[in-house]
Amino acid sequence: MAGDDPLHDPDEVRAHLVGAARARTALTYSELLAHLGHRFTRPKMRALCKTLEAVDAEARGRGEPELAVLVVRAADGLPGQGWWVGGQKGSYAGPWEGPAAARLIKRLQRLAFDYWAARG
Repeated sequence: MAGDDPLHDPDEVRAHLVGAARARTALTYSELLAHLGHRFTRPKMRALCKTLEAVDAEARGRGEPELAVLVVRAADGLPGQGWWVGGQKGSYAGPWEGPAAARLIKRLQRLAFDYWAARG
């Protein structure tokens, strides 16, 4: 399915996100797309989001923390709408922006950071 484009390869995207988690850093959509050889466009971002869904589904199957939470908007450091409408946020029912959202994202990112730092 992945073909020659790393944008559609969950293993390639996962490798970048595991590296970011081990470095205890989030990546913007633009940064991750650049790592995958693309410039930011809305269609490329949407394609990336589909691959992120596959990465997180595989992570859940392995009992690992999800990684898509590490991909954020440059403007506010929070994931985009696609992340919020998925199941990743658990029982959180608050706003998608602002202090409560930032606290949730920091907590979920910390889970990924701690998990992968211990396996680095």
